Amino acid sequence: MRLLKILFLFVVFQASAQQGGMWIPSLLEGMNEDEMQNLGSKLTAQDIYDVNNSSLKDAIGHFNGGCTSEVISDQGLVLTNHHCGYGQIQSHSSLENDYLKDGFWAMNLEEELPNNGLFIEFIVSIHDVSEVVLKGITDTMTETEKQSLISKNSNAAMKTWPRESWQDVKTKAFYEGNQYFLFVTERFDDIRLVGAPPSSIGKFGSDTDNWVFPRHTGDFSLFRIYADANNRPAKYSKDNKPYKPKHFLPISLDGVEEGDFTMVFGFPGTTSEYLPAVAIEHITKDYNPTNIAIREAALKVIDQKMKESDAVRIKYASKQARIANAWKKWIGENLGIKRSNAVEKRREFEATFTKALKEKGLEDKYGNILPEFDKLYKDFAPINIKRRNFIEVFLVTNELMQMTFRAYQVEQALIANPENLERGKTVLTGQLESIHKNYDVNLDKGVYQNVMPLYGKPVDASIYDKTAFTNLESALQLLEGDTETVIKNLNNDAAYAYAKPIIEEFFNTIDAEYQQKNAPITALQTQYMTALMEALPNERYFPDANSTLRVTYGQVRGYSPRDAVYYNPVSYLDGVIEKYIPDDYEFDVPQKLIELYEAKDYGQYADSNGKVPVCFLGTNHTTGGNSGSPAIDAHGNLVGLNFDRVWEGTMSDMNYDPEICRNIMVDLRYVLFIVDKYAGAKHLIDEMKLVHPKTDNSKKKKKRKKKKK
Repeated sequence: MRLLKILFLFVVFQASAQQGGMWIPSLLEGMNEDEMQNLGSKLTAQDIYDVNNSSLKDAIGHFNGGCTSEVISDQGLVLTNHHCGYGQIQSHSSLENDYLKDGFWAMNLEEELPNNGLFIEFIVSIHDVSEVVLKGITDTMTETEKQSLISKNSNAAMKTWPRESWQDVKTKAFYEGNQYFLFVTERFDDIRLVGAPPSSIGKFGSDTDNWVFPRHTGDFSLFRIYADANNRPAKYSKDNKPYKPKHFLPISLDGVEEGDFTMVFGFPGTTSEYLPAVAIEHITKDYNPTNIAIREAALKVIDQKMKESDAVRIKYASKQARIANAWKKWIGENLGIKRSNAVEKRREFEATFTKALKEKGLEDKYGNILPEFDKLYKDFAPINIKRRNFIEVFLVTNELMQMTFRAYQVEQALIANPENLERGKTVLTGQLESIHKNYDVNLDKGVYQNVMPLYGKPVDASIYDKTAFTNLESALQLLEGDTETVIKNLNNDAAYAYAKPIIEEFFNTIDAEYQQKNAPITALQTQYMTALMEALPNERYFPDANSTLRVTYGQVRGYSPRDAVYYNPVSYLDGVIEKYIPDDYEFDVPQKLIELYEAKDYGQYADSNGKVPVCFLGTNHTTGGNSGSPAIDAHGNLVGLNFDRVWEGTMSDMNYDPEICRNIMVDLRYVLFIVDKYAGAKHLIDEMKLVHPKTDNSKKKKKRKKKKK
């Protein structure tokens, strides 16, 4: 069909060493393969993605649906970020066994810890199903009609697609709904914690260093996949065995230097690279600042309470990290957009697009798009801000409000159908238990008092003394009795009575208006993507991230964030010691690490200068979801573990700029150094395949020269 033909027009431009983009691994042959090789890669497209033979993609797992992980041994050993495994590390921690503070290392398989609900999913194969999914779609259809037919076609395709009984399938939209791919997947549910450094290594620098280079953070953790007797996915069982992977990544001991090729392979979450200028301006000038203020108000309380109590620190470690991460990211995003003059550059691009429409006689067809965006965003902006502010207060920062929100959802289900009682009780009970597992009422009360004024609602701190929700036992008592009694109990609760009108306003007014005003923007964005490819077919287009498997390639490079400042691409253990502040929650250093540094006891993990590299920079185009992604060298070996971006470069979700956008990776030699020399877990090192690609290739070249002579 016409839309599909348009999609392939963009591949005709001349291949070069251009960087940026998150590419579908099954479509790398040609342009992408040439670009990678121009950047120094020795890999073929088939080395990266192959359905019939083992390839790099078989070692890359989607970690719990939000991060990436990679298999690094033939016994299913998996590497991901410390912050990706943080929730699991926290769940096994207590005051007696504080694995967040002290770290955890299983010295044999029996000591590895199971994690209920944790999964790792692999991609078996990828298939273009655009023709099937878009069959019957016409320009005369309404957006609702289009989406209904697309959903019907997609479900039909998934239902009949051939796969093994233990496999699953899903479809995803690409290029704003102009193209669709089907993924055959395998999901493993028996995932066990193997090792994690103490937070003073895995979270070194904490909020101060987050999104900032130079980083000195050993942001890694180790897990293991277990499978049944047939090496297939299975729920946890003591009889399960370590998984035998189709492929695992060898680890290079040669490390990296400036200019080396790097490929990051993973599951990036969400990007919006083709937004109009008016949207970028709205996000950075209006939308982000209000949400930054709410999170900042919450963090002020959380950080203080965590410093005062170890028990509170353990309870809120994971929550604080989630809240702080986006807070600082949005600040950096705004800085990057301003510094790169992104809004003005996007307007210049839009002028080029408008000119192309005129030259190709497409004004009647697409000339309304940009003026319509301006009109729609002007009307959409206030409700978009209000809706997100509600989410920040009721679902992100304040737990009492979150409990009332969940209770309201159950009440509405009961009003709609009284027979939902038992299911509603079960759902809400689980939600309340999850929150109360790591809940401190005094901290939460302080957060409430700080954030609610920013939402424009009056504060009534007395509800914390009157409500049943701040105690799990009394909260569950609200759910006792029949449907009528449960509804009555909820409405008689002080916190619920306070929150209910605000929640009703959200559902009945705010969210309804948001959905109504967002729908035409979504439809117009799809049309804009189609128009761009038709009007400017020689431009560079890659699909936005959507939590599917992608390849992004680049090189090890430093950068200049501002005038007269330049960051070298590699940081070292020396920097950890330079930043060391005894007993500081962000910059404390374990005594054993200090002793290893002073003795220069680095084993085989130092570089040619006798120093231990900790982190390095690359030009890879990454985003949330790439946390834990492997950084792979020119030969397919693991050299780094992606975990962050530089502060000014977080704008790459909307505007990738090769001058200042950099991803930050833990050097694998630092990971190995910590596992071996610090933790004494050499049995894990023995599992891995350690290689010297630079040395080995140099020897091969010398042998070839001798033969020629």
